[in-house]
Amino acid sequence: MKKLSARRRHPLAALVVLLFALAATGGLYAALAPAGEAQADASETSIAVEEGKKLYLVGCATCHGSEGQGTSDGPSLVGVGAAAVDFQVATGRMPLQQPGPQAPEKPVVYTEDQIAQLAAYVASLGPGPAIPAEEEYDPQAGDPAVGGELFRLNCSQCHNFTGQGGALTDGKYAPDLTDVDPRFVYEAMLTGPQAMPAFPDTVLSPENKRDIIAWLDAVNTEKAPNPGGFQLGGYGPVSEGLFAWTFGIGALIAAAVWIGAHTAKAKKS
Repeated sequence: MKKLSARRRHPLAALVVLLFALAATGGLYAALAPAGEAQADASETSIAVEEGKKLYLVGCATCHGSEGQGTSDGPSLVGVGAAAVDFQVATGRMPLQQPGPQAPEKPVVYTEDQIAQLAAYVASLGPGPAIPAEEEYDPQAGDPAVGGELFRLNCSQCHNFTGQGGALTDGKYAPDLTDVDPRFVYEAMLTGPQAMPAFPDTVLSPENKRDIIAWLDAVNTEKAPNPGGFQLGGYGPVSEGLFAWTFGIGALIAAAVWIGAHTAKAKKS
């Protein structure tokens, strides 16, 4: 009994017991559900990638190459990520209808499942931005006051002060952001489609992106207040100044001519 008691009090006894417990726990964890779930997720991802490749070869490979390497008719898709595919395809910009300075938004060709499969395949070509989760672009979770400052600093030069859009060079344009799905606004900032620069998380944090979406939601909905009256399209001081000069000064000139004509008649009589 004394020998057994001494062994129990051995300095390495506690370590041996701990290692045995960890090994047993690890074995049980590997044998139960998580491993099966991981295998199921991997299997589903593999199926989505295979189905996406089939869709890609039919609808995209002509311009972007059989392996997404790009051609003279389309850029490489290696590393653009699932978010870029979701934005371009779910807004109908891709597949491209005809060559031009910019891909316009049009009716969507693929179903939601097909878009997810295409995104999975392109994501498998190289690491890139993933499709954001709903909470990342929820306007209710953002601060529109902060978003307004960020939008005026980074976006208003092209999209104007309230996101009404505007013309760019060489036939390109910044699209109207009124009633655009917040997911697509987030993905556009993340991936930089068309002539738009990308704003990765190192430039605009996820919280900043959500604040900008909150700002657009606040100013571009039917419930948005407009205490100034007719907003003239929301294009800012240029359109308001032009309106004032054209109609305001025009009205003053008309009034001056009318007064002058009646004054001349009064003197003759």
